[in-house]
Amino acid sequence: MKKQSRKFISLLLTALPIWISAQEKSFFKAPDGLSLISTDLHIHTTFSDGSVWPNIRVEEALKEGLDLIAITDHLEYQPHRKDLPNPDRNRSFNIAEDTAKESKLTVIRGVEITRSMPPGHINAVFIQDANKLLFPDDPEAGITEANRQKGFVFWNHPNWEAQRKDGIARLDPMHKNLIKKKLLHGIEVVNFDTMSEEAIEIGLENGLTMLGTSDVHKLTAWDFDIPKGGHRPMTFVLSEDNSPQNIKKALFAGKTVVWFKELIIAKEEHLLQLVKANLSASTPSYDGDKLIAKVTLKNHSANTLHLKYNGPFTFHQDAAIFKIEPYGEKDIDIKTLVVKSVIELPFELLNGIIGRKKNLNFTLKTQ
Repeated sequence: MKKQSRKFISLLLTALPIWISAQEKSFFKAPDGLSLISTDLHIHTTFSDGSVWPNIRVEEALKEGLDLIAITDHLEYQPHRKDLPNPDRNRSFNIAEDTAKESKLTVIRGVEITRSMPPGHINAVFIQDANKLLFPDDPEAGITEANRQKGFVFWNHPNWEAQRKDGIARLDPMHKNLIKKKLLHGIEVVNFDTMSEEAIEIGLENGLTMLGTSDVHKLTAWDFDIPKGGHRPMTFVLSEDNSPQNIKKALFAGKTVVWFKELIIAKEEHLLQLVKANLSASTPSYDGDKLIAKVTLKNHSANTLHLKYNGPFTFHQDAAIFKIEPYGEKDIDIKTLVVKSVIELPFELLNGIIGRKKNLNFTLKTQ
């Protein structure tokens, strides 16, 4: 028992610096003129099939440095009903909201409409009353009611193997109808530990906002190895400010970036904004009469950046493919042949995804 206690204390002490660091440093620098809101819009508690009370979800989010979470317990699926009767589907949100009221964390009301395929599982967030979405005999009625409440509605884990045995996200006629009627606004391209390139393609082709969520049921520290430096999947919203109304507005406008492990997923324009805000290059410097320029690349984000140089020059000490660690720097020596005061560096971000089998290409100018 003493050995187990020492192991737990050691694990806790290891986790604390990471949690504190997350609170002190931003995950990514926001592009000029915008707020970058870190969110998790798919979370469960004991009020459906989760393992923890709603207040724990707030404490986790605060320790991990998130700005906004949605409590989205299952509407129809209530496996704890015998031990925890749940006549009010708003209750888990109310508890979480009360816990967070003196903090910087925003908690919004949500729910997971839980149906077989089609339509599968659907999240509705920024709603007013979860109870009014419960229509046991009509899977579309709850979605319609969520829209009547001006909620943001998105399709959960469209690649979930329990509903798609091949793991391929695809639209059924019902989904196409929901999109046509503007009742479906987003799609999860990342859920828990899976990522779907087909979902990215569906989102881009149908004007659906791309989302990444934890869908956490147990503890985030366990599920995402946070004590060892991991993080839950998040959706970053490019908002005018941190007000709920403008965050919601940006969600409807599709202004999101998904962070999953070391992958960053977004529409090209939004990922380009994020990269330009988080990667900088110093002024070239030369040693005497040598024609080899030293440039320092700085990563201002919490994510490792995997880069491939696609320009005409060659490097003196590195290959064209390299990485820059979180908040780290990388010196590159470029054989420029002539002295240059400014160098344009065309890169491919190998872990920056803007479409199915498509990475972000961009040009970085030295200062």
